[in-house]
Amino acid sequence: MSVLSFTQLHPITLHSHAHFSPSPFPMSILRRLNLNLPNHRLRRRFATISAAVRQDTTVWTPAPLSQIEPAAESLFHVTIDVSDAPDLATSHTRAGQYLQLKVANSPKPSFLAIASAPKLAISRGVFEFLVKSVAGSTAEALCALKKGDVVEITQAMGNGFDISRIDPPEKFGTVLVFATGSGISPIRSLIESGFGANKRSDVRVYYGARNLQRMAYQDRFKAWESSGVKIVPVLSQPDNTWTGESGFVQAAFKRAKEISSPLSTGAILCGQKEMAEEVTSILVADGVSAEKILKNF
Repeated sequence: MSVLSFTQLHPITLHSHAHFSPSPFPMSILRRLNLNLPNHRLRRRFATISAAVRQDTTVWTPAPLSQIEPAAESLFHVTIDVSDAPDLATSHTRAGQYLQLKVANSPKPSFLAIASAPKLAISRGVFEFLVKSVAGSTAEALCALKKGDVVEITQAMGNGFDISRIDPPEKFGTVLVFATGSGISPIRSLIESGFGANKRSDVRVYYGARNLQRMAYQDRFKAWESSGVKIVPVLSQPDNTWTGESGFVQAAFKRAKEISSPLSTGAILCGQKEMAEEVTSILVADGVSAEKILKNF
């Protein structure tokens, strides 16, 4: 996952008729306000200071790593033990959710999609991730840790994939799934938590990677296919022995198409922004409803 950081600001709206309690700001801050400013500029300055001094309410919980091992080139399997934090385990309710993670001495948190099915957190007390190590990032620092090292994480967040929009399976027989790189991690969560693939007539996963060395979860493909999911690996830079699909996943899908009934077709996307935009355009142009194209953000 790419590494992001942000501070959530919630500016307040001030009205000229509002009644204020004693100021929460130190006098040293208030003295720096230019009280000769026009009212609207004064209100804006006051709101900015209010946002700046408000504390971050994110709750961080320490948790140890129970496993960390290579998953593919530049990708790592990471398992975090949350058995002592039931609130964390129960916060993961839907495939496609993510959380924030911090590593000691790394200033920026990383946003990581949860790769394991929600039921795994309840039954085994773990979260599993597929992490791409990017130079200079919190993800790189995470991938350099070892079993037993402690990180800090938040509860699961986000709406995940709202599968109810493409249910019941009998009505939406075709589901097309597109993932690139580490974007396969929430797709793994989806497949292994079950979304009625065996009750649908055509479920395809177009999974793009540079080459087979960078393609994670190959050891799970057989089990996924036994659950009713067809895996279509797509390599953008394959070697001379590769006989499967090549190029980008959107191009591979465009060559295949094979949408028998657009009105009974759903799609699930996770990965590069350009891929998601191009696939969405292709699907909508072919008659697939935009409301049936699911993303986890």
